[in-house]
Amino acid sequence: MQTYDELLAAVAAREGFEVRDPATGEVLGYAPDRTAEDLSRAVSAARVAQPGWEALGHEERSRLLRVAADAVEGASAALAELISREQGKPLNGPGSRFEAGGVAAWLRAAADIPLEPEQVGESAVLRYRAVGVVGAIGPWNWPALIACWQLAGALRMGNTVVLKPSEYTPLSVLALGEIVGRVLPEGVLTVLSGGRELGAAVVAEPGFGKLMFTGSTRTGRAIVAASAGNLPRLTLELGGNDPGIVLPDADPAAIAEDLFWGAFINTGQTCAALKRLYVHESLHDEVV
Repeated sequence: MQTYDELLAAVAAREGFEVRDPATGEVLGYAPDRTAEDLSRAVSAARVAQPGWEALGHEERSRLLRVAADAVEGASAALAELISREQGKPLNGPGSRFEAGGVAAWLRAAADIPLEPEQVGESAVLRYRAVGVVGAIGPWNWPALIACWQLAGALRMGNTVVLKPSEYTPLSVLALGEIVGRVLPEGVLTVLSGGRELGAAVVAEPGFGKLMFTGSTRTGRAIVAASAGNLPRLTLELGGNDPGIVLPDADPAAIAEDLFWGAFINTGQTCAALKRLYVHESLHDEVV
């Protein structure tokens, strides 16, 4: 079992940019301020590592992702505490312990995805193959969990990954990279912390076959424009605009708590949080 102090010491730098506890203003530590040159080196290492990682095959990569999930579970208490101190959400309820547990669950889910060749029509066969090196930029609201969404499937497919976390929550993602990276070959997963200049370098990097981004719609538009010269595949998870619908056969008492958390989980700082609620007129007063 890894302690919080041990995990923080493994990822925090002696200098770089400050990372503060949003509840107290206390400086938790310093995150390395990586540059475009650091990114180029990481991408080069990922390109070297990628063919060997893909050659391991789906079964072995799945096994390693399950080992990584076990490692995350072994450090989950420390990871959850770091998420709380850095991001600000509480430990309990749908908070940091929930997020750390979700990371392990998502690694296992990615490992279990069936990817056997699939017959399509009479003469075609659908096969899955890696695209190469994947670049990812994560958000601050669910820093470790969304980073896992980005990296787990990419690794499962045989890609290597270079990931930049939000400058507001870099330490928990660096910690995740440290935990998962222990069981992976060198160069397969790299987490680089930095500010907007590093983010711009990620978007413009020609060595990526695919880019993933979770964040604002405005930034998503900028990424589309900035990456056009390289034409990487893009997956953009942008701001949601999500309705809830309550039909007339619903039980208001049974769904009230779920409706509440659907809107206010993570204090509403969630892309898929309910933004509005449509309720059948026959249930309106009870739901309110």
